[in-house]
Amino acid sequence: MGKHAAVTVIGLGPMGRAMGEAFLERGHRVTVWNRTASKADDLVVKGVILAGTAGEAVAASELVILSLTDYDAMYAILEPATDALSGRVLVNLSSDTPEKAREAAKWAAGHGAQYLTGGVQASPAGIGQSDSSTFYSGPKEVFEAHRETLEVLTGTDYRGEDPGLAALFYQIQMDMFWTSALSWLHALALAEANGITAAEILPYASSTMATMPDFLAYYTPRIDTGDHRGEVDRLAMGVASVDHIVHTAKDSGVDTALPAAVLKHFERGMAAGRGDDSFTSLFEVIRNSAAH
Repeated sequence: MGKHAAVTVIGLGPMGRAMGEAFLERGHRVTVWNRTASKADDLVVKGVILAGTAGEAVAASELVILSLTDYDAMYAILEPATDALSGRVLVNLSSDTPEKAREAAKWAAGHGAQYLTGGVQASPAGIGQSDSSTFYSGPKEVFEAHRETLEVLTGTDYRGEDPGLAALFYQIQMDMFWTSALSWLHALALAEANGITAAEILPYASSTMATMPDFLAYYTPRIDTGDHRGEVDRLAMGVASVDHIVHTAKDSGVDTALPAAVLKHFERGMAAGRGDDSFTSLFEVIRNSAAH
């Protein structure tokens, strides 16, 4: 595609709006569509074209960016516009599962469209920033043909031909992010219950999080080789530590569901005879869910 190729953006939530503005600022002809047309008003003032229908939006550009709640929203919007899909490249930046991404790629191909899955690792404020990144997967030649245009939004991280890979890598990141973020909220609730503010905890929370890269780097090669020796840490010590967290939360009148769920994993590891192994042996318990 040319440097300033026409682009369509469907979905004008905060992310879609940021994408439309980023393309416009880089000189692209931008067409948009949204169920609530008024969300495009300020973009139209800046020079974006508002399509009357989803079909008109798809027909306006070879490259069609989808920024929607999930894949069900894509079908709801594009099913009535399938006549316009032939020859188009759909880049679905909506969050959903790897399997749904694979199904969507087949659906698109059935209507003559090429398909790329994307997983954006940025907030709307990060759109247009080269240090932000988005996972992509699907046909490599399609990605390469449109890479320059997609890099208007963020840096690109192509993961492979399988349309499900970008969604998988994205969900893996979200698994870590939301679990970690929820642990932070739980810690703050525990602090508040004992008269300690979030601001007071911030430097300690930041310090703990700052240790994680070294922590991950140490244990990663061991996990990949199945080395769960307990010469650095032992699961039996970990289960006691988590048990103390559960009881501290209970004594403080704070919900115990999150640490109790962690404790359950540790107890499963103990029941499997892993007490003298590293806590990383829980990887074997987690990945073998059929046994529980």
